[in-house]
Amino acid sequence: MKASHYSITVPTQGKGTYEITQKVEEMVSQSGVQTGIATIFIRHTSASLMIYENADFTARKDLHSYFERLVPEDDPGLIHVSEGPDDSTSHLRGALTRTGESIPIVEGKLALGTWQGIFIFEHRRAAHQRTVDVAVLGI
Repeated sequence: MKASHYSITVPTQGKGTYEITQKVEEMVSQSGVQTGIATIFIRHTSASLMIYENADFTARKDLHSYFERLVPEDDPGLIHVSEGPDDSTSHLRGALTRTGESIPIVEGKLALGTWQGIFIFEHRRAAHQRTVDVAVLGI
């Protein structure tokens, strides 16, 4: 059994989705694992991870606009705004999504579907440096 850990820092430029599939694929390749699992985890509460459509950007545009409607920044009922009007909404959006993903490794490659990619979903308006940990386990 092999076990490897990698950490990457991904700069974001505000709200949106940022694909990290290629970086995770490189880590899996570097690990030498042929059969196993990759676990990806983001160390933040105002950004999240997801597996989502990566072929047509309009699918992500729909996701972005849906979350703007689902958790609007101008909700007068939100009281956690110490870091600005997107403070509480960023944490709420993070709670509605995921901080981690687990993906099987088959024949040395991530077992993603044809149009699946791994994305950071940034919920804050300002640019941030997001840290993502990747653990690769297998044989």
